[in-house]
Amino acid sequence: MLPTDSFATRVLDWFDRHGRKDLPWQEDASPYRVWVSEIMLQQTQVKTVIPYFQRFMANFPSVQLLSAAKLDQVLHLWTGLGYYARARNLHRTAGIICDDLSGEFPGSVEALCELPGIGRSTAGAIRTIAFGKPATILDGNVKRVVARYAAVTGWPGKAAVSKRLWQIADSYTPSSRTGDFSQAMMDLGATVCTRATPACHQCPLEKDCEASINGEQANYPGSKPRKSLPVKAATFLIIRAQNGEVWLERRPLYGLWGGLWCFPELTQAEDPTAWCLDRWALEPVAEAWSGFRHSFSHYHLDIQPILLTLPGIPETIMEQGQQLWYNLRQPPEIGLAAPVARLLARLEEHSPRDG
Repeated sequence: MLPTDSFATRVLDWFDRHGRKDLPWQEDASPYRVWVSEIMLQQTQVKTVIPYFQRFMANFPSVQLLSAAKLDQVLHLWTGLGYYARARNLHRTAGIICDDLSGEFPGSVEALCELPGIGRSTAGAIRTIAFGKPATILDGNVKRVVARYAAVTGWPGKAAVSKRLWQIADSYTPSSRTGDFSQAMMDLGATVCTRATPACHQCPLEKDCEASINGEQANYPGSKPRKSLPVKAATFLIIRAQNGEVWLERRPLYGLWGGLWCFPELTQAEDPTAWCLDRWALEPVAEAWSGFRHSFSHYHLDIQPILLTLPGIPETIMEQGQQLWYNLRQPPEIGLAAPVARLLARLEEHSPRDG
């Protein structure tokens, strides 16, 4: 393998010629902007993140404005991006920075890692890209580059494998231009050393990469042990009042879709009509919609939507702030679970128009 200086020089030379330098979070790369982008980029591709980041910054251009915002506003802008704990942690961390740290991000990896939602790699990215200080990063793209280059066997989720990858990545991190180096390593993994069909002939490390030399790129990094995902089922009640508004309930803050607004969810054994009669003493007209599957990392959820049209307009919300009637024509800015947003869009398409 290459000496440390040679490794960094090759990567930085490649970055100067081919690296991405026009990503929106690279403009005015403040700790705040880098932090938000790194959280969004966790388990999410750049092309997906860009419009979300731009909308987020248009609404919350500073950590102070993010801290002052309601959680619903934050979750609304996050709708469709998934892994909503990231959004809740952003909001919580913004409050800590403004209330406890005088609005300033800490500069050390250790202090950054004490904030909710910030791990070692994200902290390293903030320190190197925003502060220009030496630190090591090891996101998914960098893990792939390092694992192939040094032929590190095993799934990176295992502690011993992760420790070895961190040691190697740290040994190759230079003491200067660390922000460019961090971005270069991420770009190399995202655009050249890709998961499938890597473009090894374009890689500055090709001649010294163990996986490339041995034609074993597909073996690194090691795969997560496979296990079949369980399948769960739920009935979503799309309850529409006579005025066209739809009943939604806020999920508990922690757990599945924490803090988001969803349809009432029943088990297959529960009776939707009885649910409405018990709640409002109104008997709905029921229409079963085609079901669909929504998959999570740990299980599949088979969703059966049932449209329940009420013959009147029920009076009120029982627990203020936990239930609401959702106006399709003038939707409030709230966070919606992805399947809920999908079904609301379908309902809007089939709703009668005025005039």
